[in-house]
Amino acid sequence: MLKSGIDRRALLGAAAIGVAGTAFAMSGGAKVDRDAFPVRKTDRQWRRQLGDERYRILRQSGTERPYSSPLNDEKRPGIYHCAGCDTPLFSSSDKYDSRTGWPAFTRAILPNRVGYARDTSLGMIRTEEHCATCGGHLGHRFNDGPPPTGKRHCINGLALRFKPA
Repeated sequence: MLKSGIDRRALLGAAAIGVAGTAFAMSGGAKVDRDAFPVRKTDRQWRRQLGDERYRILRQSGTERPYSSPLNDEKRPGIYHCAGCDTPLFSSSDKYDSRTGWPAFTRAILPNRVGYARDTSLGMIRTEEHCATCGGHLGHRFNDGPPPTGKRHCINGLALRFKPA
């Protein structure tokens, strides 16, 4: 026992879980060959174009902190484009407040604009979403969204660029 009464094993276990969780949050889960898409760039070109945080999300399947994106509160009509290749992905007419901390949409602007991969990280089974043009990681799709689709496309704000109508 430590002086404060906390069991040393419990403390070490909690620390290990925290490190593992942080490592996952920084790296993402699904493994998609990001070089197998129509828009291809070298790692150096992507890093230079995107900057550190966008690179971590789009090219390394990272996740931004919840409620950190200004796009959560974006209410104007317009189109959300891929921040990597400028492909139009989502319409503001399909955006809704999912109260999860990330921009959410009921559907992609066109079905072929977004691709999907199975993500089994953290002992969960999820569907990772990526841009079908450049392979950039966008976020995840869940089956708990509102009508008419019942889908929640939970997208990292840094993976998007908003263009007002």
